[in-house]
Amino acid sequence: MWYCDVAPGHEFHGPYHDTEYGFPTDDETVLFERLAMEIMQAGLSWLLVLKKRQNLNEAFAKFDVDRVAAFGESEIDVLLENDKIIRNRRKIMAIIENAAILQSMRASHGGFADWIAAHHPLSKLDWIRLFKKTFKFTGGEITGEFLMSTGYLPGAHRHDCPVFQNISRSRPPWIEVSDANQDDR
Repeated sequence: MWYCDVAPGHEFHGPYHDTEYGFPTDDETVLFERLAMEIMQAGLSWLLVLKKRQNLNEAFAKFDVDRVAAFGESEIDVLLENDKIIRNRRKIMAIIENAAILQSMRASHGGFADWIAAHHPLSKLDWIRLFKKTFKFTGGEITGEFLMSTGYLPGAHRHDCPVFQNISRSRPPWIEVSDANQDDR
């Protein structure tokens, strides 16, 4: 079953499906939030994450990379006591550690989006290996969904989904690779 079959018209899934999922972005804050949301979703439902999204944004300083990277024990304690978010220590610690990793990407690549672009295109398996080597708490599902949600891997929408046409017009990175492969034929 496709997300396109269940999301449209849903209070939480609908807006995400229609305006974010699969659309390319190079905004560091958006990319960081999306990675954090995928980490938070591990073992849970996407609906739960979407319902807690606003609270996660408030708790994690609107996913400002520098602010989250500076979180210390007192901020971690506050997060673990916050019943409006997903209170999993490993996930919280991974998000904070990943913020510091994103900071380092500014020096090495110019930022998170540039780091992704520097490695694109990769197979899904190679992306998974790279993310596992680079970030905390990332595996196949988290990496795959993050990359689909940000336009680096295909599969976010069915081709007959109206949103697919909008995404196609925004020329996500995966479509550029698909076009180049067709040109090689």
